[in-house]
Amino acid sequence: MTPLWVVSTGPGDVCLLPPLAVGALEQAEVVAGYGRYLDLLPAELLEGKDIMRTGMTGEVARCSAALETAFAGRPTAVVSGGDAGIYGMAGLVYELAYEKGYTERVEIEVVPGIPALSAAAALLGAPLMHDFAAISLSDRLTPWEIIEKRVKHAALGDFVMVIYNPRSKGRSWQLGRVLKLLQTVKSVETPVGVVRQAYREGQSVDIEKLGTLDPQTVDMLTVLVVGSASTRVLGKHLVTPRGYLEKYGAGPGPGVL
Repeated sequence: MTPLWVVSTGPGDVCLLPPLAVGALEQAEVVAGYGRYLDLLPAELLEGKDIMRTGMTGEVARCSAALETAFAGRPTAVVSGGDAGIYGMAGLVYELAYEKGYTERVEIEVVPGIPALSAAAALLGAPLMHDFAAISLSDRLTPWEIIEKRVKHAALGDFVMVIYNPRSKGRSWQLGRVLKLLQTVKSVETPVGVVRQAYREGQSVDIEKLGTLDPQTVDMLTVLVVGSASTRVLGKHLVTPRGYLEKYGAGPGPGVL
């Protein structure tokens, strides 16, 4: 059996590249990936490798080609930003492998990584301490009616909501519509974390309000974290209490213990 690794590369900072990912890339003879994610990898990890680089919307061709090289006996890695199992390439690789019969000679291993939602949450403070839902606003593969339904029910359930793929040049109206929908359920004062380019060059971290967030300031490189009814702004941080203080109290202040 020839290995095919689906390698999660994390948010982008090389310090957050998992050691398992480094090991897989070192062993691979062929590395396939979206150009933006390949460019974030240390150059030395790709030296001497055959690189299969594709652009956006080239996912099926990229994963098919990677499976074919592994089927031919060459250890191969498919690079996926964040965590490959969260809006990444892991599912597509498995679907293609079983659909086309590659599993007879290819051993697939998913290498986990730090997802964008964890990176954004860490930069904001602790907004995901209680139940949350992750929803992508990209309707390239999912009908908009389904996305809108999921947003509405997540809001009605008072989940903290992590919004992936909020807006792009080709999808400029969806975020504005979602913000208006959320305002029918949530207070306009609800805090919204806005994280762009988490752990990459050009990183920005802001906390806005649901009623005043301007969709024009958001793009595909942004992750939004919409708070629940209990989410609060503490100083410069966004925090959703888990419930410890409500149950046990805070105890004595500084210097008392």
